[in-house]
Amino acid sequence: MPVREHKSQHDHVDSLPLVSKSATVSEVSAMDRRRRDEVRARLLDLGARYGFDESVPERGAIDWDTVFERATHSNRKLAPRIGALRDRFKRDHPALVRIVLETDEPVGHAAGQYVSIRYGSRTRAYSIASSPNRDETELCVRRVPDGRLSRRLCGDLSVGDEVTIRGPNGHLLLEDVSRRDAVFLATGTGVAPMKSMIDYTFEEERDEYRGDDRDVWLFLGAAWEDDLPYHEAFLDRAQTHDNFHYVPCLSREPWLSDWDGETEYIQDALLKYVDERSLEDATFGRHMAELLDDRPETDIGARLDPHAMEVYACGINAMVYSLETAVRRLGVPPRHVHCEGYG
Repeated sequence: MPVREHKSQHDHVDSLPLVSKSATVSEVSAMDRRRRDEVRARLLDLGARYGFDESVPERGAIDWDTVFERATHSNRKLAPRIGALRDRFKRDHPALVRIVLETDEPVGHAAGQYVSIRYGSRTRAYSIASSPNRDETELCVRRVPDGRLSRRLCGDLSVGDEVTIRGPNGHLLLEDVSRRDAVFLATGTGVAPMKSMIDYTFEEERDEYRGDDRDVWLFLGAAWEDDLPYHEAFLDRAQTHDNFHYVPCLSREPWLSDWDGETEYIQDALLKYVDERSLEDATFGRHMAELLDDRPETDIGARLDPHAMEVYACGINAMVYSLETAVRRLGVPPRHVHCEGYG
């Protein structure tokens, strides 16, 4: 069969003009949900188990100081769990929004790039979550308590509002298509450029090389299940494409629901899926050795070969640094590790 030619994304970026244009908001939708009833129900369950249920009202305001004091008096190990549930209960809603912008002409970005958004007197950079093949520009925004712009975008932005787009910018770009598997690592809204790249990869048949499928992986970390942007879309893609493997990792969700998936940091979860044969000559500390012994029960039959994959990572700076260090220790060549951090 003929080999499909794919234009270099780096060459494409060099040809893109940097523009400013007015955009109209066509959609604003919450990606997270209100979970106060769930939190209260879990507190009542914990209270009944540990003897502080009288401190938790079945409705109305919760005296969190009293709950925390009595819960930790019963069992000091409950402290992080009660603290996390308190923070989730008090969280403003929505805290995670999907924003779709329409312009007279498409922005013309490459998958993985970002734009600067100006709304009112504030400007902030946000990665584009939509594929370059779409006419609209989609963003994924997390409400930051002291954020310069995110609070307004999550709380005040409405359909029909005008914003200014400046861009595109950024060099977190897809490599030329090769036999290498593509591995995407992200936390929270760091998945936005990954979604753009993953959508584009499948739309343009970049998940194939010379007639053979390439495995495409996404490891996505967050605290709560509804903090995973595009969670359902990624699950759907995994159902329809055998070569797409989605591994969500949630640190706090088991404290609130019956989540039985990964709870590790994503660099630790990644290690569990590495082919043992590629690590025969590697030396690991006790922590990594224990992770390798604790292989997950999963329907994913594929395994990762660090020497035959390209890695893309995005999230807060500290996380990206940890991921970059981890994948290089696994043996991924530095030229095939692409990272972008923020915050």
